[in-house]
Amino acid sequence: MDIKEMRILQLIDSLEAGGAERMAVNYANALAKQIEFSGLVVSRKEGPLVNQIDEGVSYLFLNRKSVFDFKALFTLRNYVLLHKVTLVHAHSTSFFLAFLLKLLCTSIKIIWHDHYGDSEFLNKRPLLTLRLIAPFFSGIIAVNQKLKVWAQENLLFGNAIYLPNFPSEEKNITEHTVLEGSTGKRIVSLANLRVQKDHFLLLEVAKKLKVSHAEWTFHLVGKDFEDAYSRQIKSFIVGNNLEKNVFLYGTKQDVKNILDQSTIAILTSQSEGLPMAILEYGLHKKPAVVTNVGEISSVIQNGKNGFIILANQEQLFYEALVTLIKNDTLQIDFGNLLYHTISENYSEEIVLKNYLDWLQTI
Repeated sequence: MDIKEMRILQLIDSLEAGGAERMAVNYANALAKQIEFSGLVVSRKEGPLVNQIDEGVSYLFLNRKSVFDFKALFTLRNYVLLHKVTLVHAHSTSFFLAFLLKLLCTSIKIIWHDHYGDSEFLNKRPLLTLRLIAPFFSGIIAVNQKLKVWAQENLLFGNAIYLPNFPSEEKNITEHTVLEGSTGKRIVSLANLRVQKDHFLLLEVAKKLKVSHAEWTFHLVGKDFEDAYSRQIKSFIVGNNLEKNVFLYGTKQDVKNILDQSTIAILTSQSEGLPMAILEYGLHKKPAVVTNVGEISSVIQNGKNGFIILANQEQLFYEALVTLIKNDTLQIDFGNLLYHTISENYSEEIVLKNYLDWLQTI
């Protein structure tokens, strides 16, 4: 099929500010410039990313209440028939809704985009449902090489491809966030408050930095789920007198504005796919110290365009951060080189070309 004649729908459960959600929007927006029809359907919950959807994208919110919400399912079916959708690109857990849709619309093809964040712990991943549904997929996209191999070996799926995430510029955003701390001495972390993001490594490093470089501050931007993990983080901050050193901001949309106010960017995760945070750090020329998980090592080359440290290595992470703090020239060099890496390898144009070429083989 000619690329311009393609009619593709992105399917996602929510539009909260997460990596999978951002990529669903990014794909829908990017495709709207190149194909005949680009749609985005959100099944369960809208969120702040709704403001990032381009005018050229057809948008539908299903307000799906349960796994077998037949009203939502038939609304989706009618939408697909109305717009003559030929391919449904299901992100993360929306694969099950895509499978139900496939039973009603047998002519459509479905592909699954696996954004699984715990790629360091794939041996613990539930398999049964995916094994039953996988034969209905025409293709699987993995956000890192480990997930691609996992699909091939555990789902016995041949047509799996690794495609990296790609960043995009924000739109329709009011730049309202003002960071605490001193200009030129702020360290930012873009990570929702989830266990896999290991904020406690960050906090232990913050304790050390308070002693050696007390004027430097940490700024944690990401969704606060108000759960036990969140409470433990806040308790640690208070218990270690870090209230003037570590600041929490919750979900924010003005990422560029936040990064512009920051000097160094970090990510302390125990597990990742290919985090959007790393791509955004590079897009905005921020020098970074990150952990070596998921596909991060394909982006950050240690000592060349950033520092990459084994997960859970508190002392090594601290030492790398101090090295960067002490060297303004290195900060600039790392930021520029990471920007070059992202531009050359993780741009919308490059990823989308590989995506469309792959779709033509399905």
